[in-house]
Amino acid sequence: MIYDVRHLTTYGYSRPVPFARCILRLLPRNDGGQTVKKSELVVTPRPADRIDGICFFGNQMTTLTISKAHRELKVEMRARVEVNRPTPPFPGLTRHWEEVGALALASTSLEPDSPTHHLYPSRLVPAVTDVVDYARKSFPPLRPVLEAASELMARIRADFTYDPDATEVTTPLAEAFHQRHGVCQDFAHIMIAGLRGLGLPAAYVSGYIRTIPPPGQKRLEGSDASHAWVMLWCGPETGWIGLDPTNDLIVADDHIVTAFGRDYADVSPLDGVLIGPGSQKVGVAVDVVPVG
Repeated sequence: MIYDVRHLTTYGYSRPVPFARCILRLLPRNDGGQTVKKSELVVTPRPADRIDGICFFGNQMTTLTISKAHRELKVEMRARVEVNRPTPPFPGLTRHWEEVGALALASTSLEPDSPTHHLYPSRLVPAVTDVVDYARKSFPPLRPVLEAASELMARIRADFTYDPDATEVTTPLAEAFHQRHGVCQDFAHIMIAGLRGLGLPAAYVSGYIRTIPPPGQKRLEGSDASHAWVMLWCGPETGWIGLDPTNDLIVADDHIVTAFGRDYADVSPLDGVLIGPGSQKVGVAVDVVPVG
């Protein structure tokens, strides 16, 4: 499947901002069954300085310095991406979860895709006993790892309510877990915390998912949204498998990956600092359009 992706972020400021420095992680990855045909970033006002690079985990990063006073900042990403992922394994035929945990713990690799980096608590995914106990119910002894994780994913989908007004980016994982309301970022962090608490390597993924309108209705521009899900390392033969707890889906060709890391702090689409008084408003519009 080939998609045209557009992500527009607009910051409006109540007073002029004389200086801003931003880090963008918006350009899709070119790996994992995903080929970027073309991509571009357009920033208004034009930055005084721009540095493009790759972070440790292989995500594309763009650092901008804007020294012109402005009341509005627009960041637009456009890309054409072909997604053709291999068929995931049958969940019941994967290694049992205890063996996967032991293999990950014994790994000596420090390469970016090593499970070693995703075994332990991270900045936004601390160890939370209640979350681990919740996850443990899906992991009886010797159960195949992908089968157990798929059940955990389905339970999160059933037990938690998607509610964009319930949490913010800064809401602690434990709070989102106990209130059983949140968004894709919360559900991904909760699942990761449960898996890591059982000794399994789990990573955070940001990107997009194609949305399909109800029968007879047109797709609305800007109605798609940035998305987040989980990657689980299932052993050396199987590698990393994507799991989407918000939708109870094993990731296939409807998902487009932008960035991969330990938690949201590693993959935030846009962060940085600005100098200026007053308040700000943020608007985001995303389009994911199949073209072939």
